[in-house]
Amino acid sequence: MNRLSTDDRVRVLACLVEGNSIRATCRMTGIGRQAAQRFGEDLGAACEKFAAQVMVNLPCTRIQCDEIWAFCGAKEKNASATKKAQGWGDVWTWVAIDPDTKLIPAWFTGDRTTMSAYKFLRNLSPRLANRVQVSTDGHRAYALAMKGAFHGSPVDYGTVVKIYAEPWGEGKYSPGVVTGTKREIVFGAPIREEICTSHAERQNLTMRMQMRRFTRLTNGFSKKIENHRLAVALYFVHYNFCRIHGALRITPAMAAGLSDHVWELSEMVGLLASQEVALCA
Repeated sequence: MNRLSTDDRVRVLACLVEGNSIRATCRMTGIGRQAAQRFGEDLGAACEKFAAQVMVNLPCTRIQCDEIWAFCGAKEKNASATKKAQGWGDVWTWVAIDPDTKLIPAWFTGDRTTMSAYKFLRNLSPRLANRVQVSTDGHRAYALAMKGAFHGSPVDYGTVVKIYAEPWGEGKYSPGVVTGTKREIVFGAPIREEICTSHAERQNLTMRMQMRRFTRLTNGFSKKIENHRLAVALYFVHYNFCRIHGALRITPAMAAGLSDHVWELSEMVGLLASQEVALCA
């Protein structure tokens, strides 16, 4: 089977991480759609494995969590039962961020249920070296899943509940005007003034800007749930290791001590090459 050269892989990756769709990437690079898509899928899988290996004993002391909506194939209300069984419908990406280093230590793609919240937090908890203060919004699934996910690991947990001037309108993407916030200590001993989800919410905006699959009112949405999950993994490894954060002037991975330099895109491509060598060994 013909494989893309390293240079072609870097060109495709450069387009994808800047928010281009697969088809736009192919038009810009002259590379076939199937080859570009297969490369994205393979690299996404390699990024998932790499993150699981490197995200250990993280020095985070504060974590903010939030979830962001997208859809696969069709929105939930428009997907048939058969298509829903194939993964179509609403898709939620759960994200944790360290507001100090801006590192994304864990993420999870699923629905918005308590089970997904548990899987997400259960993936996060063993990666942390210290007792942390976790902040979330008032979504009930977090409170139900938090103690079980951090079982045996003490955690300080608080929530931020926003108060809006009016309820959301039908078909409205943005909420009403925020008139206030309410910080609540749920358990442990969180510092009330540090209960916040602003960094997590700002990260959601970055995701919508940098991943075409998350752009609303377009046809760039994911058609397969597996591809959606892998695209998210590719994005987060690039965000952590390759992208210089505007406030830090270094990458989040450097701020967290996971890397001593800004990664080149060729180093991300190298994750796939390492996996291919391992499979051949």
